[in-house]
Amino acid sequence: MISALRSWLRASPVYAFNQVLRDRWIKAQAAAIPTGSQVLDVGAGSCPYRADFAHCEYHTQDFTALKGEQLRHGDYGSIDYVCDAANIPVAAASFDVVLCTEMLEHVPDPARVVGEFARILRPGGRLMLTAPLGSGLHQEPYHYYGGFTPFWYRKFLGEAGFTDIEIQPNGNFFALFSQEAIRFLRLSWPLRLPLLAGLLWLPAWLLLLPVFGVLLPPLAMWLDRYDNERRFTVGYHVSARRAGVENA
Repeated sequence: MISALRSWLRASPVYAFNQVLRDRWIKAQAAAIPTGSQVLDVGAGSCPYRADFAHCEYHTQDFTALKGEQLRHGDYGSIDYVCDAANIPVAAASFDVVLCTEMLEHVPDPARVVGEFARILRPGGRLMLTAPLGSGLHQEPYHYYGGFTPFWYRKFLGEAGFTDIEIQPNGNFFALFSQEAIRFLRLSWPLRLPLLAGLLWLPAWLLLLPVFGVLLPPLAMWLDRYDNERRFTVGYHVSARRAGVENA
C-alpha cells in the first residue's frame, strides 16, 4: 500500500511536477527527432531518457563520479564517453541532437560546456537543455551554481552559435510554492527533530499536513496559470538550433 502510494506520488504532475513535466517535455521533443538521428545525452547518469530516443542512435556521456544514491535510478547506465563535458572526445559536427538535463549547475564552467555542445553538433542540429533556476544543494560536492536565468541562456547560447532559442518555465510561482510546502512537511517531520522539540511540534505539524500536503498542491497547480509576473520557477526547458544549414 505504502509502496503503491509512493509510486503514484512520483508519477503525479501535481505532487512531483518538476520531474514529471520535464520528462513529458523531453518525450515530446524526442518524438520530433527524425529516425536514425545521432543523439548524445550529456550528463546522462542513469540514462532515464534512453527509451524516448529508441528510434535514434543514442549515445551517452558522463564523468561517473557520483555515488549510486545520488542518481535518479540508483546507478549509472551504460556510458559511452566517460569524460569532462567540456572536452568530449569526438570530432566536430558528430551529432544531430545534444540532450543535457539538470547538469549545467554541476560543471565548473557551464559557458565552456555550451561551447562544446556547439562544436559537436552539426549545423542545424538541435540542443535540448534543462537546468534549475534555484535549488538546494544536491549531488555534492559537484554543485557549483545556484541556477540559470533566461538571460543567461540567450547570452551564452547566442555567443556559442545557437539560434531559434526557446525557453519555457517548468512551472511558475504557485507550483514552486507547492513544491516547497511539501518539502517543508518532509523536513519538519517531528521524528526528525530532537524528542522534546518533536513532541511540541507534532500537533502543529498534524494541523498543517492536510493543508500543505493535500489541499495546497492541486490548488497551487490550478493557480499557477494565473501567475502573470513569471519571475519564479524551479527551472527552464530550453531548445535551440546550431546555426548553419542542416546537412551542410
